This record gives sequence, C-alpha cells and structure tokens, in this order.
Amino acid sequence: MTATAEVVKKMDAPGGLTDDIAQLMQGIGRAAKDAAGVLATATTAAKNKALTTAADVVYARRADILAANAKDMQAAQEKGLSKAMLDRLMLNHPRMESIIQGLRDIAALPDPVGTVLAAWDRPNGLRIQRVRVPLGVIGIIYEARPNVTADAGGLCLKAGNACILRGGSESFRSSAALVDALQAGLAAAGLPVTAIQLLPTTDRAAVGRMLTMTEFIDVIVPRGGKSLIERVTAESRIPLFKHLEGICHTYVDAAADPEKARKVVLNAKMRRTGICGATETLLVDRRADKALVKAILDDLIGVGCEVRGDADIQALDSRVVAARLEDWDTEYLDAILSAKVVDGVDGAIEHIRRHGSQHTDAILTENPAAAERFVTRLDSAIVLVNASTQFADGGEFGMGAEIGISTGKLHARGPVGVEQLTSFKYVVRGSGQCRP
Repeated sequence: MTATAEVVKKMDAPGGLTDDIAQLMQGIGRAAKDAAGVLATATTAAKNKALTTAADVVYARRADILAANAKDMQAAQEKGLSKAMLDRLMLNHPRMESIIQGLRDIAALPDPVGTVLAAWDRPNGLRIQRVRVPLGVIGIIYEARPNVTADAGGLCLKAGNACILRGGSESFRSSAALVDALQAGLAAAGLPVTAIQLLPTTDRAAVGRMLTMTEFIDVIVPRGGKSLIERVTAESRIPLFKHLEGICHTYVDAAADPEKARKVVLNAKMRRTGICGATETLLVDRRADKALVKAILDDLIGVGCEVRGDADIQALDSRVVAARLEDWDTEYLDAILSAKVVDGVDGAIEHIRRHGSQHTDAILTENPAAAERFVTRLDSAIVLVNASTQFADGGEFGMGAEIGISTGKLHARGPVGVEQLTSFKYVVRGSGQCRP
C-alpha cells in the first residue's frame, strides 16, 4: 500500500488522523528540499519519462481515481457544499482525459532549466550569462479542485522543482490517488518520489506550519477563495505568487459585432460558472444597440443565469434583479451576473479599476481605437479583445497547464506555467581577471 493510500485508510477509520503536525511537516519539508536538489539537475529525458509514465498510470487507474472522487463528492454533498464547489470538485471521464493530456502536454514543452536568457562580453574579457534555474521547493495551497494536483505536480516537475501540495479537505481522496500516479512516474524515471508530496492530513494546523517553513520552502502559491488568500497573506513568512479573486469583466462596446457579442458573453459567463475566469460583471456601452443588449440578457436568463443590474439594465428586462453595491465587488462562481451601463470605454475602464481584481477583463468591439485604449489603459493580468474570459487558462495559452493565475506584479503574472516556476542566476566566466 502506498503512503498516500495508507493516509486515506487512516482518514476513513474511526478517530481519523492524529499525527504530530510539527514533526510531520519537518519530515515533509526536509524530504522536499533533498528531492529538489536532485530534480534541479535531472535530465530532460528523466523528467519527461516521469510525466509520460504518470499520464499512463492515471489512464490505467482512472476507474480507481473516479471511485475516490465519488467518495469525495458524496462527503461534500453531505456537508452541503455549493453547486459551484461541487462542480470544481467533480471528476468525470472528459476531465480525466484533460488531466492525462495535460501531463503529456507538459512533457512536450521545452525544458526551461539551463536556458541561456542573455549573454554578453565585458571589455575586460568576462563572459556573462543569465541562465534559468528552478525555484527550489514550491508549496501549493488550493481548494477543492483535484485537477490542480496533477497540473501543479507536473509543472513543478518539468521546471525542476519539488512541491508540497495541500489540497482542500473535500478533494483529499481524489488528490491522493493522483499523487500516487505522479509518484509512480517519478519512481519509473529514477527520481525521488518525495519530489511531489501531498500533505497527509486535513488538519488546518498543517497549513499554518507550512507557511512558516522558510528553511525548506522557497515560494507559496495560494489558489482559492478570498478567505484562503487573506489567511495565507497574513500568516506566510514565505514569498507568495498570489492568485486573488477572479472578478472578471466583459465590456460590450457600441461597436461590438452583435453575433460575436451574444456568443462570447454567454460563453464567458455560463460555460463553467465556478472557475476564476468566468465573467462576473457585464458592462455595456450606453450607446450600444438596445436590441442587442436585450438579446444578451434574454440569452443569459434563458439558460438560468440570474442577472443583477443597475436601473438602466433593469429597464431593458423585467426579469433583471436590482443590483446592490456589493454586487460589483463579488466573485459569484455561480450562475449570477451583475450588469451595468457605462459611458463608453473610459467608463468601463473606470469601473474595472475600482471594482476589478486585476485578473481577466475583455472588450467586445470592432473599433480598433477602442480596443487599443482598453488594452493599453487597463492593468489586468490578462486583457482580451473579442474573446471569452474563460480563455484565462495556462492550457489555453499553450503552456500545458497552470498552477494558477497570478494577479500580483512581481516575478510571475497571469498564468503560472513552467517558465514562471523558474528564476535565474548569473554565470560569469573569466580568465584570471581581478577587479582594480
């Protein structure tokens, strides 16, 4: 029986898990640090073998992984988790295929480690190179999304990093089954299985300890709701790649193409309402065709989306509920959308600057000047023109997968993929030079 399977067995037994958290975390941290040293110099072939083998193991064990997820789903339903959270937690055959393909896509990416980013010669004969290197040990804290387990483990591995995963308690069994597959891949490639570890406890105290392990962990990536981000920000002594709320906007300009606008808005909100790239607020140019706006509202309400609008939006459809002030600052992660009429592109930018989370925002327009003004003046991590905000995803960007969308401005911004999980060092070669 594997280590994670043993933990699941203990978790399901009467009494649950009673590990000494401090001692447990010390052992996990030390093992991760040791594994990171090996992974930093692992060959591209070894890392790719680990990833492709892991994908094969996930495929071979997909029935077991789905069975583990079914137990997680049952427990989550009994706890009364929201529909959006249940959607995030659920695995099915298409999502399993996505996980498998994601691991293979990561394996196919160029290895960033050792890449020479820049090189130059000094007049004194020194040859200077800036070279990509792994970050070291990455701690990832996330909520009920088991696919993040595979994405994070795979990306960290390809970038030469060890990782410590702390998924939501709701997805513990699913994540444990996926980590077993990832570790099988590591073992097949002759790499330390402790390069990818899942915290073997659902005790929240383990998170608190993890956030202070400066001697072992180099960066923390929190991915989840506002309360999780606030806790990690307040308690962490380790640098963060922060993935804040996805209060994403779609702005329909007066020059929007009607067919595109209807199609994109519906997809941006309703394709999957529980993901961070889902549009939460619709902004409409005051000069936009009223018939188009009515059609957009009818499309949304017709598929079960509750629209909360300002007075101008309410005037267009009696089914629109009056928006409250807090609606403009809410990430619903549900079939709810706030909607407001604004004065052109500048009005949209002003609203987004005041209420957005600098995650992802889109403009729908056929006016190149309006599009340019929007993308130039709006400082969000991802800005789209005539495309759905649901494309805010590393896999859709050709990055194989992502750990999250960083809304900060230091080191990594936007989708955090393989390259963003590296740093660099300077290699200086001389021939006996001494500084005068």
